[in-house]
Amino acid sequence: MLAFLPSFLKGPLAVLGYLLNTLFWFPLALGLGVIKLLLPLKAVRSLCNWILDRVATLWISINNLNSRLFSHTRWVVEGLEGLKKKDWYLVVANHQSWVDILVLQRIFNGRIPFIKFFLKKELLYVPFLGLCWWALDFPFMRRHTKAQIAKDPSLAQKDIDTTRKACEKFRDMPVTVMNFVEGTRFTLGKHLKQASPYAHLLKPKAGGVGFVLSAMGDKLHKLLDVTICYGKEIPSFWDFISGRVKEIKVKIRVLPIDDKILGDYVGDAEYKARFQEWVNQMWAQKDAELARMKAK
Repeated sequence: MLAFLPSFLKGPLAVLGYLLNTLFWFPLALGLGVIKLLLPLKAVRSLCNWILDRVATLWISINNLNSRLFSHTRWVVEGLEGLKKKDWYLVVANHQSWVDILVLQRIFNGRIPFIKFFLKKELLYVPFLGLCWWALDFPFMRRHTKAQIAKDPSLAQKDIDTTRKACEKFRDMPVTVMNFVEGTRFTLGKHLKQASPYAHLLKPKAGGVGFVLSAMGDKLHKLLDVTICYGKEIPSFWDFISGRVKEIKVKIRVLPIDDKILGDYVGDAEYKARFQEWVNQMWAQKDAELARMKAK
């Protein structure tokens, strides 16, 4: 509707829309989070979480409307058929930009349970959003590097214990758990530094997905393998809200979560090696899919 406006106006107006929408829902989300903290009864938590999920869904719906208002982006999405709001999902995706999060929220909002991301502990201090994420039970993780774990192997068990504790909050109602397997956004510099064997992806880090499956694999029903393609240029958040992104392509593969990918990621070395190989194969397929999407 307002896509005809120049980009230098669309960006600030879109930011204003996102900000007003967040401020409108923030008091309710924070209040429900405080109630859960002060009254840690299962019935109270369940009711508050039910309301919070609906508040979050409305918040994202208005954000999506806001983005539609200022852009003519063409969306090409495959694989949404058969998804349900009453199922438990694990979502994995390639990561190129902060826009990825907006893309996932746009295509999945109202189709599957509200998406919960694993966040760095530092993001708790983001104004307004940090407290909203806390109220919504987003898991905040302290990242441990391979060097730190090699120096103190107990940190690996600490990571899985933290993941398991976070995932326990997801067992009462359907949820979608999200993981960016690369662990960071793709850039040419990171790609060269890693000597990644993939043309369009960084090396996958299987640990995050392995920890989630070890913690609640018995509850998760399906894995959604999402491939996001922007074409030749990876857009910034500002590009997206300013209406400069011409086309976004998304391909979704629905994979079963069964005995082939379930096991003890920390305690079973054989399973860990087998799971890492499975993730590498999935990433090779994703790399080939990205090449096809870019070629079109």
